[in-house]
Amino acid sequence: MLTTKDAIEKRRSIRKFKTDPVPMEHIMALIEAARLAPSGCNAQPWRFKIIKDQETKNKLAEAAHNQMFIAQAPVVIVCCADVAGYIEGSTSGIQDLGKIGAVEDRIVNIICANLNEIKKMDISEIGPRIAANVAIAIEHMVLRALDFNLGTCWIRALEEDKVKHIFGWNENIYVVALLPLGYPAEFLTPKKRRPIENIILN
Repeated sequence: MLTTKDAIEKRRSIRKFKTDPVPMEHIMALIEAARLAPSGCNAQPWRFKIIKDQETKNKLAEAAHNQMFIAQAPVVIVCCADVAGYIEGSTSGIQDLGKIGAVEDRIVNIICANLNEIKKMDISEIGPRIAANVAIAIEHMVLRALDFNLGTCWIRALEEDKVKHIFGWNENIYVVALLPLGYPAEFLTPKKRRPIENIILN
């Protein structure tokens, strides 16, 4: 059975996919992995759009600076953050964490102050501020995909306004990344990595 270590070592950014369809149950298993990811204050701001139709995939590829391999993937998951909850104050579970003693009261107060500052921001500034939460959820999907022999590729090089226009989304939705998904049609050797001693700060 594939271990987490195996998945981390086996993962590659796949840009060539077979045409075989991906079972919906496998796609939903990836979404479930994302759902279980950690997030600041347990806000869970991630939202996902599952795309299979060719016309929409073509539009997404064009919105990602014409990276047309995206359109060749059987599935593209559009990974987003919903910023509305931060403005309305409905996303944070920090008070609940404080009540059960999981977070110290002083930390609860600091985080609540930060959340109040976020509420004062322009809505266009909030998405990048909370994108790391969605990034964690995406990586959960990327690693879970290996359980089904599926390949993925993070796509952050995109024009957000064009992606939002495809779906008619308003400013409450911030597009974090595209995640093409399918069975790999290429075998990639590991890329060179920095030695571990070079990434540990003194």
